[in-house]
Amino acid sequence: MGDDENRPQKPIPAAVKAMVVDTLGGRVQVSWDPASAATPVGQLVFFAEFLEVSGLFDAWVEECPLIYNSPNAPKKRDVLGTWNLSILAGHRRYAHVTALRSDGVSPQILGMSKIVSEDALRRALGKIPEAEGTEWMRKHLFKSVAAACHTPWILDIDTTIKTLFGHQEGAEVGYNPHKPGRPSHAYHAYWMGNLRLLLDVEVTAGNTTASNHAQPGLNRVLDALSAEQRPYLVRGDCGFGNDAVIREMETRQQAYLFKLRQSPRVKRLLQRAFTRRDWMNAGQGWEGREDSIQLAGWQQSRRVVILRRLLKQNLIATQEQQGQLEFAFVDRRQTKVYEYAVLVTDLTESILGIAQLYRDRADAENGFDELKNQWGWGGYSTRDLARCRLSARAVGLIYNWWSWYTRLAFPESRREAITSRPLLLSAIGRSTKHAGQTQLYLTPMHAEQKKVERGIENIRRGLRAVRQTAERLLGHQPWDLLVRYIVAQITQSPWLPDGAIPALAGP
Repeated sequence: MGDDENRPQKPIPAAVKAMVVDTLGGRVQVSWDPASAATPVGQLVFFAEFLEVSGLFDAWVEECPLIYNSPNAPKKRDVLGTWNLSILAGHRRYAHVTALRSDGVSPQILGMSKIVSEDALRRALGKIPEAEGTEWMRKHLFKSVAAACHTPWILDIDTTIKTLFGHQEGAEVGYNPHKPGRPSHAYHAYWMGNLRLLLDVEVTAGNTTASNHAQPGLNRVLDALSAEQRPYLVRGDCGFGNDAVIREMETRQQAYLFKLRQSPRVKRLLQRAFTRRDWMNAGQGWEGREDSIQLAGWQQSRRVVILRRLLKQNLIATQEQQGQLEFAFVDRRQTKVYEYAVLVTDLTESILGIAQLYRDRADAENGFDELKNQWGWGGYSTRDLARCRLSARAVGLIYNWWSWYTRLAFPESRREAITSRPLLLSAIGRSTKHAGQTQLYLTPMHAEQKKVERGIENIRRGLRAVRQTAERLLGHQPWDLLVRYIVAQITQSPWLPDGAIPALAGP
């Protein structure tokens, strides 16, 4: 139902207000209590304190390029607060916003006056100009990770597919491994490796999965970073191991590590390499050796690392002979079967180090899985591409906020939303007001209550230390201090802000 539709509400019959229900456990008296202020996400109050100390949410709302001309339009904070709550709850459709509208506590916690309807949210996002909205979201995505760019980090690039079932702009048939022939969107994502934070994402048509469509976004991310913030390494799979991407990295003097496709020249290189005896240990059952190659179209030869690993499983080889499929069992006593990879890089590290660096790239797939299956990257679809792009970046932004928050609670390990939301968000909260004060009573629902209490204690200790330190040190942004505090907790190192003395660094 839209905000502009005023329909009379039918009163609840007296016979329904007090119901007698016969259950398996006996007779229960049931009554509706719509006047009480309650919420199923009572621990949101602690996340709201995290947003208040960091200033992230207020700045995001203030700089939003949403402008209303009607005096009856919803407030900008109500629109973005509803969007935030929906994404944080793991929703995948705008229609799921309806499940939030009876929450009588969360709007107050975020400084909102109400939760807007799904139609009001859709219309509001449609009113944001695409160019201004893109710059707004890019700015805050970068802000959410910039403070962590001062330590060595790796930039991972990869592409994932979002399958579509309606009539959306950019819904084209392209590479779709899960549902071949189904229209889709391509999400070109740029990650901060290891921390698994999102730097930016480009949403394009489903037939634009090639690296040349991801390269402009990669160049933009690198150009937005200062020399001190640049990644130690840019890493990608065989889709990015081509001359165009590599030349861009070399022009920027940026270290890179990519996988090469199995082109004819690469296969000839492998044929020569497999006859050699100077293979070295590359870890986890892999062997490796170093070589150089100049592929067609390359202006120079580049260093490559060839990796191979002996397959130990029971194997069957198949081939087609005159239209008939034949197979044979591979005798491991007479035949050795390898899987292999060829990596191109300008790093000077050892073969073992380069092999491990590329194996670590697999962690980017975990980020895609979490954002698509536990957050909203698999949904929030609209007919126009502009709002899909806004939603993809908004999901990534709140995902970054929540990732920092969970690491503040549990710095020893990274927890995905499927476990961190029940731990740090879910709790029955009932709010009362008396003498101008608001009292929130929380009823925990999680069996690991001791773990929840420990996480909340870590959060409050960190926020208290950052708040006190920010008050003492002029010129320091609370968010930068908070990120450095979290990184210090993760690395188990002392936390001391730049230019501070230990006495001023908070308790």
